[in-house]
Amino acid sequence: MKRRMLGASALVALTASLAGGAISQAEAPRRAAVYTADGKLEFPKDYRTWVFLSSGVDMTYSDAAMAMAANNHAFDNVFVDRAAHDAFQKTGTWPDGSVFMLEVRRGETNGSINRRGQFQTGVLGREAHVKDKRFKSGWAFFGFSGEGPGREIPQTSDCNQCHEKHAAVDTTFVQFYPTLQAAAQANKTFSAAYLAAEKGAVK
Repeated sequence: MKRRMLGASALVALTASLAGGAISQAEAPRRAAVYTADGKLEFPKDYRTWVFLSSGVDMTYSDAAMAMAANNHAFDNVFVDRAAHDAFQKTGTWPDGSVFMLEVRRGETNGSINRRGQFQTGVLGREAHVKDKRFKSGWAFFGFSGEGPGREIPQTSDCNQCHEKHAAVDTTFVQFYPTLQAAAQANKTFSAAYLAAEKGAVK
């Protein structure tokens, strides 16, 4: 009888262990960056369920871009996958596999009851910013056409160079994401170049 009871206990423990393993596998988060066989980035269709970081209106980083956008209004909505966001809030740094989605939407004034200011309408474009050791700089940008796989933008692109030169934390524009700045401040992860630029701006 005693031997049978021990056998039953062992069976219960084994069953619980296997069940726990199945649950863990079922709940394992899907990596945000998924690539095709030829190196393109699969379009993350669920990005609007990710963490919303901020929305800029008519933001431009150069005089040429400002001239082109003079009569066109746009909103830049930025989302980041939840696992990356949670890791950043703890460490002030982005883990490998982090994915940002930039969604650009047209801005309009005349519509419904609105008489002033801007509201968002149709999508003008989408772009991803991915941290992955497979890329030379550790980061890459991908442009999408609709919801098909995105092609990598060359590492020498203006996007890459601008982010590497001006980003507050690890080539990302945390200076424009207010909900992340406390974590960067607490963990002292603001880049030296960004801090120097901010100090100069204050003067």
